[in-house]
Amino acid sequence: MSFSLSTTVVSPEGEQLYTFEYAALVTQTSIALVQVYVELGVIEAIGSMLHPREIARIAQIQRLRQDLGLNLAGAAMVLDMAAEIAQLRAQLKAHQSRPQNELF
Repeated sequence: MSFSLSTTVVSPEGEQLYTFEYAALVTQTSIALVQVYVELGVIEAIGSMLHPREIARIAQIQRLRQDLGLNLAGAAMVLDMAAEIAQLRAQLKAHQSRPQNELF
């Protein structure tokens, strides 16, 4: 498998985006598997490019599947629930840090 040097682009928002080929290389998967994840909605692509958080999600899915034996749907659900829990914890922390007189 050969890779060109142009595996990244910068989005209009200034974020680095990476090719499916690069994602497959760093997550030790295949380009076809990355495409399947996009088609199933497990990860989100921007055209044919991926945000680093999506590449990290591929790696996390692979670990959950290999280490815990989860299927793809189960691994995606675990990651979605973990993200939701983190968001709820952040909201709770922000709410708890408000002075009492601002609550009402």
